[in-house]
Amino acid sequence: MQKEPKQEQERHVIGIDLGTSAVKTVLVNRKGQVAYEASQSYPLHQPKAGYSEQHPEDWVRGTLASLKELVEKAGIGGTDAVDGISFSGQMHGLVLTDKEGQVLRPAILWNDTRTTAQCRRIEEQLGPKLLSIARNRALEGFTLPKLLWVQEHEPDVLARAAHFMLPKDYVRYRLTGQLAMEYSDAAGTLLLDVAQKQWSQEIAAAFELPLSLFPPLVESFDQTGTLLPEIAEQSELSPATKVYAGGADNACGAIGAGILSEGRTMCSIGTSGVVLSYEERKDIDVQGRAHFFNHSEQDAYYIMGVTLAAGYSLTWFKETFAPGLSFDALLEGVSSVEPGSSGLLFTPYIVGERTPHPDATIRGSFIGMDAGHGLVHFTRAVLEGITFSLKESIDILRGTGKTVKEVISIGGGARNEAWLQMQADIFDADIIKLESEQGPALGAAMLAAYGSGWFASLQACAEAFLREAARYSPNPEHVARYESLYELYRVVYPHTRELNGHLAKYR
Repeated sequence: MQKEPKQEQERHVIGIDLGTSAVKTVLVNRKGQVAYEASQSYPLHQPKAGYSEQHPEDWVRGTLASLKELVEKAGIGGTDAVDGISFSGQMHGLVLTDKEGQVLRPAILWNDTRTTAQCRRIEEQLGPKLLSIARNRALEGFTLPKLLWVQEHEPDVLARAAHFMLPKDYVRYRLTGQLAMEYSDAAGTLLLDVAQKQWSQEIAAAFELPLSLFPPLVESFDQTGTLLPEIAEQSELSPATKVYAGGADNACGAIGAGILSEGRTMCSIGTSGVVLSYEERKDIDVQGRAHFFNHSEQDAYYIMGVTLAAGYSLTWFKETFAPGLSFDALLEGVSSVEPGSSGLLFTPYIVGERTPHPDATIRGSFIGMDAGHGLVHFTRAVLEGITFSLKESIDILRGTGKTVKEVISIGGGARNEAWLQMQADIFDADIIKLESEQGPALGAAMLAAYGSGWFASLQACAEAFLREAARYSPNPEHVARYESLYELYRVVYPHTRELNGHLAKYR
């Protein structure tokens, strides 16, 4: 009797998204479908006010547990069904290791604010060279201020350090034994010459940092080893599984939203809010008003504006004023309120602001409250205030000569139709919602798919993986109304900045 031909095993890639609260893994097939996903949380430590740290080994344990869960769910343990693995990771966090690869202190994270004095030192030492080389302002979140804080406060630790790494790069190092950092994450250190794609010897020398500390630089889709035997055993994956460098979370979010060609712009509303646009011009000057980073696409860049408390403003509002309601119930009536929330404005500066106002002291406001406003007016005002803040980043993009006619909306802001239409009206652009939106984890998987030779380019991968689900076009009447309201919104910051400076001493 003739045997049935053996069915070829379906091929997959895995994307690992190393977040601040949890690591997420996704198993993706050749059609771009997420077959399975898993996640593992880990603790955040705040030993002092303004400090934010994690233990790098918690990331490794979480990643291995999540990989094992993913493999077991899919029933592919002990097979070679996975062609490649790649990473997305929280940016800027400082990991220091000795020459044996042992971690020397807890990682200092992106949201740690202890480094204000070091930021001022960087500005004084480098002056205009900082923006001309690193292309970004000195902000507490970046890696160089953290290195300088360790240099000043824990000199013995820095003296023992052989390498510094960023979070996902440490996890990849533990999985493969290979040391590397790719350009999209390196751009967030303030140590990279962004246009030349090399470590800045000038910045390193200015702060007496030996270049031996800096990992080798690679492209996001470059292979950086295979799984170590003990890692393969723990995760139940093949030791031959190829591992690719990956990208910064925002770069991977952009890949996962198809922001891979000129004119493509994304709005991501999570805890923070991000407006990000693809850029090919390496000499464009945004004068520090927005971030300018290397993309995970080769020889490309992106301009990015950040609202610190985007979705977080809505979460804070719900938990404070409507804790008994679900988000869906809270947002249910907002479409019945006219644009402008009956004369109520909200500024989402509840934890300070980033773009276009890098200001740690400013705080939020409700302006125009009267006795006729109810919960639904305040809710709509919060949504509008978040979106006005993001429009300030859209305006910076347009100010560089970019045309922004379409914006791909992802994250929490893409889950509510009224908010999607609001984005269309405030941005005066078509808003596109994707059919399946997995964010940075999918972007990481796409890097693995491209690295593994599934597609000739990342753009071809995006065309195969991503599909438009809905489109929201601007309402001309609402656009005009929002333009005048937006001008009022922009006045709130300069009029409350000094007041908030005085109030800061009472916090």
